[in-house]
Amino acid sequence: MRRLALFALLAAPAAAQDAETIIVTGRALPAPAGAAAYGSVTLDRARLTGDSSGRLEGALRDVAGFQQFRRTDSRAANPTSQGATLRGLGGNAASRALVLLDGVPVADPFAGYIPWSALTPDRLAAARVTRGGGAGPFGAGAVGGTIELFSAGPGDAPHAAASLTGGSRDAIEAAAGVAGDLGGGYGSLSGRFERGDGYLLIPEAQRGAADVPSRYRQWSVAARGIAPVGGDGELQARALLFDDNRLRGLAGTASSQGGADASVRLVMRGALPLEAVAYVQTRRFRSGFVSVDAARSVATPTLDQYNTPATGIGGKIELRPRLGAAHELQIGVDVRRAEGETRERFRFTGGQFTRLRRAGGDSLVAGLYIEDSWAATETLTATGGVRIDRWRLSDGRLIETDPVAGVATLSETPADRSGWEPTARAGLRFAPTPAIALRTAGYLGWRLPTLNELYRPFRVGADATAANAALAPERLRGIEAGVDVEPLAALRFGATLYLNELRDAVGNVTLARGPGTFPGVGFVAAGGAYRQRLNLDAVRAQGVEIWGGLAFGDWRLDASYALTDARVRASGPAAALDGKRPAQTPRHQGSATLGWRSAGGAQAAATLRYMGAQAEDDLGLRRLDDVLTVDATASLPLTPGLTLTARAENLFDALVPAGISEAGIVDRGTPRTLWIGLTAALR
Repeated sequence: MRRLALFALLAAPAAAQDAETIIVTGRALPAPAGAAAYGSVTLDRARLTGDSSGRLEGALRDVAGFQQFRRTDSRAANPTSQGATLRGLGGNAASRALVLLDGVPVADPFAGYIPWSALTPDRLAAARVTRGGGAGPFGAGAVGGTIELFSAGPGDAPHAAASLTGGSRDAIEAAAGVAGDLGGGYGSLSGRFERGDGYLLIPEAQRGAADVPSRYRQWSVAARGIAPVGGDGELQARALLFDDNRLRGLAGTASSQGGADASVRLVMRGALPLEAVAYVQTRRFRSGFVSVDAARSVATPTLDQYNTPATGIGGKIELRPRLGAAHELQIGVDVRRAEGETRERFRFTGGQFTRLRRAGGDSLVAGLYIEDSWAATETLTATGGVRIDRWRLSDGRLIETDPVAGVATLSETPADRSGWEPTARAGLRFAPTPAIALRTAGYLGWRLPTLNELYRPFRVGADATAANAALAPERLRGIEAGVDVEPLAALRFGATLYLNELRDAVGNVTLARGPGTFPGVGFVAAGGAYRQRLNLDAVRAQGVEIWGGLAFGDWRLDASYALTDARVRASGPAAALDGKRPAQTPRHQGSATLGWRSAGGAQAAATLRYMGAQAEDDLGLRRLDDVLTVDATASLPLTPGLTLTARAENLFDALVPAGISEAGIVDRGTPRTLWIGLTAALR
């Protein structure tokens, strides 16, 4: 417990109080009753920590409509492809869902991807996914929905725990943590290390001498402290350090991301509830890119993104006044600032890179919001809110130089831009009986393009995509209606029908084919595509989400399904996309888990997941086949504090197509991976 001494200063306010009368929770203010009108799905700690992958994004795939741009996870994917989105509003790799950890945005300040490897399930108590546009705190960015992560607090995690797990291809997972009371408060400290030799991304029939396993090495350390403040509040502090190194299956494609995040949250639960948050993110990223010959025997460097520093800072203050017994208000302000720049070497000629590129800028979003939750009757709850945001883009730049001649070959410094974005949402929940609840909601939302989308061109294989500093914000409007039914304590199910339209959706639009020289990217070879990030007229998504859970004796069945009919509406340069499905957007997604738990603590579960076919590219010319996978987990207590665990990912070794090149080369997701390990815990 000595390692918890770093939290002693946070516990100081409690020194003069009777520790036995103080209860700290580590939680935010509770969601108002009206939040239920928007419909949400909550994954508890057991489900988060019980996924066969051992990773958060794996557990979130149980939520109908959750999606990342690629089917590979945070061991093999390029980190920048790992945004989060909901309801078929994808089409590029940026996050269209707002991901919050203890009320703090976690997306990378420059590119908007999520550092999944640093968000380990064993540090969490629960995750709540709310689909649909958001207008509340940090609402800018929640066009697809909001994913709220809640850190484990008192009563959630054991006082001490350690685990060691070995897996296929010499993979290792090791984790340890301590947690407990500290003075009148609470503290926790945990660390995690993972490595693996990785698998070959290319199927055996297509691979060549240049293909190598996609090895990875990742670690993170997290600390959290909670201290009582006054008689009705607490101060919560959190810090995270992480590092993530991956190789994308070819020599020269190593990537590395890392960072240090810190936040402080003050929660007061008295006569005038208050929540105040401040945070800082410092991030770095680097990655190499190569092209490979037709025989896949030689990989040639094409770009060295050797450093991408980024910083994010922000905070919010929210008050919760009550107007009588029926109304609960949320009044708040929040601000987010992001700055970052990519530094790259490109144009590989004569055995060396002959050009340098610097591209980046600053963005600022500040908002004011107010929402009301009104308990109109015992059976009817209404909610509504408005939000107004001021945004600004400044110091944008895309500068390319010839280092030998010492002259700029391209210099673009777009004028600063700013604007106002009003959004709103409203909902009703009617519960005529305790077993049935009907709900409906409408909302407006918006997202400011990332610095990466605005200023950085990029290449994937022979394809090149130009940036676009003139991109407009994305704007969402949507409606939905749903029902939640719980006729028995052991039986729950629900469904939601929705219609969402994302106007000015940012997409990577094919404008020409190589060979040729094109603005913003230079030369594109034969077989390659020239694309640019453009605002599409809209992405229109409509569909149904269904979920259910049934418990019977020692058994439990949980299932979800999403049917998504998403179509692009486009004109002008993007007219060829009109009527097509957005890239990487399946029509069908489903998940079902059957679990068993004995009175003695032994448990086992099997998960069936289905993802329908989807297009690799914006024009729908390359198709990724549908895929069905089976995962399994089991655990057996050996002693009261020692548990044997076993996990199997993709048990029947199905081919999971995650990408396909112009030449038909398939990039595959996780093959069969087996794990066995021991976990020791002291409660």
